[in-house]
Amino acid sequence: MAPDAGISPTPDYPVNLNLSGRRCLVVGGGTVAERKAEALLAAGAEVTVVSPELTAQLASWAEQGKLRHLAREFRSGDAAGYRLVLCATDSMGVNEQAAQEARASGALVNVADTPALCDFTLPARLQRGSLSIAVSTGGQSPALARELRNELARRIGPEYAEYLEIVGRLRREWRESCDSSAERCRRWDELKGFDPEILELLRQGRREEAEVRFRHGIGCPGTQP
Repeated sequence: MAPDAGISPTPDYPVNLNLSGRRCLVVGGGTVAERKAEALLAAGAEVTVVSPELTAQLASWAEQGKLRHLAREFRSGDAAGYRLVLCATDSMGVNEQAAQEARASGALVNVADTPALCDFTLPARLQRGSLSIAVSTGGQSPALARELRNELARRIGPEYAEYLEIVGRLRREWRESCDSSAERCRRWDELKGFDPEILELLRQGRREEAEVRFRHGIGCPGTQP
């Protein structure tokens, strides 16, 4: 039942899924299906696309063995055995059938442009290395989500990816060498905060200086701020 006017719907539960090696099905072979398949491939999923026709890019991925292509219309039973099923055909009847069968088999379902049939919606995403920022409108306005994502992209550049790469590497080094003293642990806790001066060094291409500042901040010997 649709929510009453003026009453906010229950918000979605945000989650990042590990799809590496997981079987995922895309129903449809057009541009929308291509975008969904591309994101699944980037996440390491094992992707199958069922559609009598494919975009040039989907066909290329199929030829390269990056995804499996079933060159026909969706059939009953096709949705069995998949973790995610994404429906993106131009036929609402096909989308509804695929969604119903997929959900009955235990898969999570997304139907393009039809939030009411979705178990999850796909946010507009900004990726900067290990930093992932998702913007969702719960399927109400994908255009607004994309505009907000683009605004963030203008403010958050590739220097954030470098920042996280350095933090992650030094954190691993620190864990291996830390003597567990209260002072060292305190200084590491301080480093977990955000240092805009290091970010500015990275923005200027001064990576070596940025890393020296990081190391000095956690008390590595032989470093200068």
